[in-house]
Amino acid sequence: MTMENNKLKPSIGFIGMGHMGSHMVQRLLDAGYQLTVYDRTKQKAQELEQRGALVARTPKELAADCQVVMACVTNDEAQQDVMFGPDGALAGVHGGSMIIDLSTVSPDASRRLYQAAQEKGVPMIDAAVSGSVPQVEQGSLVIFVGGEQTTYQQCKPILDVLGTNSIYMGASGMGTTMKLVVNTLLGLGMQALAEAIALGEKAGVEKGLLLDVLGQTAVLTPGQKSKLDNVRREQYPTNFALSLQHKDLRLILSEADEISVSMPATAAAQQMYTAALAKGMDADFSIMIEFMKQLAGVSEEEHLSIH
Repeated sequence: MTMENNKLKPSIGFIGMGHMGSHMVQRLLDAGYQLTVYDRTKQKAQELEQRGALVARTPKELAADCQVVMACVTNDEAQQDVMFGPDGALAGVHGGSMIIDLSTVSPDASRRLYQAAQEKGVPMIDAAVSGSVPQVEQGSLVIFVGGEQTTYQQCKPILDVLGTNSIYMGASGMGTTMKLVVNTLLGLGMQALAEAIALGEKAGVEKGLLLDVLGQTAVLTPGQKSKLDNVRREQYPTNFALSLQHKDLRLILSEADEISVSMPATAAAQQMYTAALAKGMDADFSIMIEFMKQLAGVSEEEHLSIH
């Protein structure tokens, strides 16, 4: 990387080296950005160090050393942990800082962070992402942005490395709100697919044929079709963990409760996800298909590989 290149690109501090975050960092490194990373699990951050990223000891140190602070963490609690408090990123931000939060959190949490950043004179956007690990690797995520339009425009070159499409949704919290709308369909769609496959198999349709035919129908989304191979192999490698979809359904129902929107089907799906998690099935969320088959007495539990 040339020095000239360095001057054109802002330095980025990235918090959260999970499935999504670690792949996002790789994309940004490949695009020539200089990165400093932080994860609450030190080992995860050190893996990225071998690929050319610097490692910060605290989010505060990371924010002090970088122009753009990006975060992709699990939930509201994790966001609170890495952003607020004496060692949080907000304690290290400065006049030239900008914050991009890619986490799927409650819209309230996004607005809280926006408010706290504003008090420090730092612009912040919520930029929730739709897509999983394969989409990060291809740079084809869809990104929903909430916050000031001008901040979005400044951050767009970075977002363009991660996604084919970023959409400005409006004020702070609107990016995460849109993500909850999308993940309602994702969670319910998987529950519906799980019930349909359990019905077909229990009624005697040959499994391979059932999956072939479903794969040819227009009713399945490309995302659902991509999970049929998991069912064939009875293996569910995690692209999007069941526990994360379950957390999103909880956020969705909490938001719905706050604004008086009744979501009976979503509530039922969330209860089934809870039941699957209670059985220790935290692999990819498509393992709901295996769970519903087991409930129907179709699947032999001992044959199942959930890792």
